[in-house]
Amino acid sequence: MNTCCARWMLLPVAVALSLGMASAGWSQPFEPPGGGFGSGLVGLVAETENVVTVAAQFTARRAGTPAELFVTAVIKPGWHIYSITQPSGGPIATQIKLNPSDAYGLAGDFRPSPASERKRDAVFDNLMVETHHGTVTWRAPIELSAGIDPTTLKIEGALTVQPCDANSCRPPHDVPFAAMLSHKATAFDPDALVIDADEQIKRLPFWLAVVMGLLGGLILNLMPCVLPVIGLKLLSFIEQAGHDRRHAFLLNVWYSLGLLSVFLLLATLAVFAGFGWGQLFSLQGFNITLAAVVFVMGLSFLGVWEIPIPGFVGHGKVTELGEQEGFAGALSKGVLTTILATPCSAPFLAPALTWAVAQPPLQTYAIFTSVGVGMASPYLLIGAFPKLIRFLPKPGAWMETFKQIMGFVLLGTVVFLLTFIRWSYVVPTIGLLFGLWGACWWIGRVSPTANGGAKARAWLEAVTLAAVIWIFMFPGINGVLPGVPVGGLQEVMEARLQLTIAKGAAVPADQAEHRLPWQPFTRAALEELIAARKTVLVDFTANWCLTCKTLAKTVLNTSKVRELVDANGVATLHADWTDAEPEVTEMLELLGSKQVPVLAIFPAANPNRPIVLRGAYTQQTLLKKLREAGPSMKAS
Repeated sequence: MNTCCARWMLLPVAVALSLGMASAGWSQPFEPPGGGFGSGLVGLVAETENVVTVAAQFTARRAGTPAELFVTAVIKPGWHIYSITQPSGGPIATQIKLNPSDAYGLAGDFRPSPASERKRDAVFDNLMVETHHGTVTWRAPIELSAGIDPTTLKIEGALTVQPCDANSCRPPHDVPFAAMLSHKATAFDPDALVIDADEQIKRLPFWLAVVMGLLGGLILNLMPCVLPVIGLKLLSFIEQAGHDRRHAFLLNVWYSLGLLSVFLLLATLAVFAGFGWGQLFSLQGFNITLAAVVFVMGLSFLGVWEIPIPGFVGHGKVTELGEQEGFAGALSKGVLTTILATPCSAPFLAPALTWAVAQPPLQTYAIFTSVGVGMASPYLLIGAFPKLIRFLPKPGAWMETFKQIMGFVLLGTVVFLLTFIRWSYVVPTIGLLFGLWGACWWIGRVSPTANGGAKARAWLEAVTLAAVIWIFMFPGINGVLPGVPVGGLQEVMEARLQLTIAKGAAVPADQAEHRLPWQPFTRAALEELIAARKTVLVDFTANWCLTCKTLAKTVLNTSKVRELVDANGVATLHADWTDAEPEVTEMLELLGSKQVPVLAIFPAANPNRPIVLRGAYTQQTLLKKLREAGPSMKAS
């Protein structure tokens, strides 16, 4: 007989026997004296105890958190049980029953963690079958009667399960449990997350959030992301020596307006699109466009062509004070400086923005504006008091050399931006840059004294050339930017990428020794580790986040951290937010963040109260928080 059919023909008999046991008041597997049901069936029931084991505990009511009951089933490998929401007409749903008592009662439904696996089964006419494997914990709120001492209370009940493997099923069976008070939750529930740091951030008064935004914006000027364009601003300060004080101040005002315009755009994206700080760099089209803009700027500084923005680079020799920086050039530099600053974080910035994104739109705009004002404040101050920069050298022929050096710095920035782009897009992007190089050269070769028609013709020909190369490198309906690279080229790039992954990247011996044993983050992996009572460290990072990379090298992957992680049996997960992966975005939002870096430590004893570090942090702080989280625990 077909095994599957035989298995379900036996099921009604097993159910009837189980119901008979339950009606007789038996809570344990029933075995009459002398084995009245036959040794085969008795063996099946007895073995069920080895297939599914159950443990339970409950927590008392805490501030903002109800009392809860946790029931955990550990299922033998190769076996599974069915969910408590399994639709009728198929396998037997799991049930959780509490013994009647005046001391306690359920105050809500049980919820599983991790969620059940769901798929349609042809055996049941394509009915949706919901199964659990390994370890599953159900939790439900409970109410304790007045006057009950939870420390002496025992909540008793039974889990009714039907274990099955690939070929057969055991009869439905009650496995009793007795839950005692525990002060520590052991199941992960996103709806019950309590984050101490967030509680502190949420209580920030508005004025303090504004001050933190101002300080964070001010410090942002010192972050490495801004360095490639600081030289541009130094040139403009020197050029301003030839202007009157009022004109120099206005130039800095326009530069600041460029800064603020980007912050207002970021605030708009945060309010209406849910974008976090730096998240624009998760868009491939944005990265490619920014690389192209910085590249053509670098070519302009190297003299290949002149950007058609008055005063952006200056025409001819930069020492000619009659053709100094214009308002449009100052505005453009402010925009570019801010965009390049967003992959970096700064002290005070993370808590200010975390507070801002949880507020009504008006307050969100206010905090983003305060960050912009903080970043612009040095330039406004220098514009108002030019003597503050009298230490800078006077304008001279050296500025032409300095300008060209800055051109190479900008080209180096393009290389840095290429690291943000997916491997399959890197070669097409480089091809596009070569096309833009040719177009800029074509424009730059036209004599400055040529008539307007010749210049217009050169521009039309150059734009046509750039457009043709653009379309060739990024064809497809989706567009010009996010489209798919040339088929054959994409296949070559993907093949090389897979080969690189297969071989593994070469890591220096000293780094490999201290590198944490990172595993890719998934929600299922996190819940599985928590169910196994592991303390879990999750690093939320992105390729475009320079602060994240600095922390990884100088704090995370270091000998002291590795020693403590190994000693405490801490599991480490790497949550890559480079392309704004939905699972990572969802978890960041659960933790109250819309930017990286974020480090979350889920203690084995209480995973619903994770320890969260936002922005930059020190090795000393990380070690302290890991000790607070405690080691992994033995599975129940």
